[in-house]
Amino acid sequence: MRRIVRYLFTSLLGVGLSFAIPVVQAVSSSLPLQPVASIDLPRFMGTWYEIARTPNRFQKRCAGFTRTDFHLQVDGAVQVFNRCRLRDGQLHFALAIGRQVGTPDSPRLKVRFAPGWMSFLPAVWGDYWIIDLDEQYQLVAISEPTRKYLWILSRTTLVEPQAYAALLDRLKDKGFIVEQLLMTQQ
Repeated sequence: MRRIVRYLFTSLLGVGLSFAIPVVQAVSSSLPLQPVASIDLPRFMGTWYEIARTPNRFQKRCAGFTRTDFHLQVDGAVQVFNRCRLRDGQLHFALAIGRQVGTPDSPRLKVRFAPGWMSFLPAVWGDYWIIDLDEQYQLVAISEPTRKYLWILSRTTLVEPQAYAALLDRLKDKGFIVEQLLMTQQ
């Protein structure tokens, strides 16, 4: 009898925990997403390689070798030059312009891929928040307030497994479902 009670208790505890885990994840993802405290924008400039991303409609043709080059312009704007390799081996390019929102050390940017003549429309500007950045400016996670999009970028095409695992843990704590990430650096 004691065995049966212990078995039932253990089973019920396991079932209860399996329901609790998704609830915790749902609660954390409903909390407002916070970017990093600040960034040194000139230091952030340069080449970043996409390591992983959430699947999205505007990169669905990209098969790998995805990278982004950021260039600070004289007027303070940020030129964003994206490229990726398509399945047929051709390269695809996209040029955007970004601007910091707030103070000069703000980790919040707005980015526009639409033509310049459309820049007066708020809908053409997308949120581009730096939500995790290592002290050496070598590994970064970028998202937006709703967590619909997530990009993990690195200064190199290879990331130390421990650093990547630690980043994934931090992203989980921020409410991201990291199992949905698509590894893209090939």
